[in-house]
Amino acid sequence: MGRRALILGIGNLLWADEGFGVRCVEHLAGTLRYGTEVTVLDGGTQGLYLLPFLEEADVMVVFDAVDYGLAPGEMKVVEGDEIPAFMGAKKMSLHQTGFQDVIATAQLMGYCPGELVLIGCQPEELEDYGGGLRAVVAGRIPEAVRIAREWLADRGFTAEAGRTETPDLADAAIRQAAYEDGRPAAEEACRTGDARFFPERA
Repeated sequence: MGRRALILGIGNLLWADEGFGVRCVEHLAGTLRYGTEVTVLDGGTQGLYLLPFLEEADVMVVFDAVDYGLAPGEMKVVEGDEIPAFMGAKKMSLHQTGFQDVIATAQLMGYCPGELVLIGCQPEELEDYGGGLRAVVAGRIPEAVRIAREWLADRGFTAEAGRTETPDLADAAIRQAAYEDGRPAAEEACRTGDARFFPERA
């Protein structure tokens, strides 16, 4: 069996910039075509349920919003053993996915991918329930995807322009364009979040 790669976006798209990783894999799947040896996955906030995907992968790319203490929108690329340290350096919000624990568990069980890279972006806003990515963060998605493409190509996983068909992305109703374009204007929105996500009151 040949080598396999996992491209994973993690985060909670309901909390503004925490959705950076999820939006990265959406963009990648919509612009690049990889073969069946590459899995493109919206890992969301699934935590330890992601372990089977790590077990199958030889190399892994992770996109995430990470608080590095930098200016909003700045990116940092971290590889190998440094990844858990950076992801756990500062809890960026109450909604953090805890992916550091996933990596640590996979390592303890002996099936963590041999090569890892974290492509992280400094968030601007996290405490906006139902909010979309801020412009400074959204603008880094193409660069993040380019970094991932080049990193994977160096390891023998190449892509062409096109689309990667995968069942492992969010439903079309909450893809970036549909989700953000459908949000009401600030003066019409619920002050505690996006009213689309609250049940109608009798």
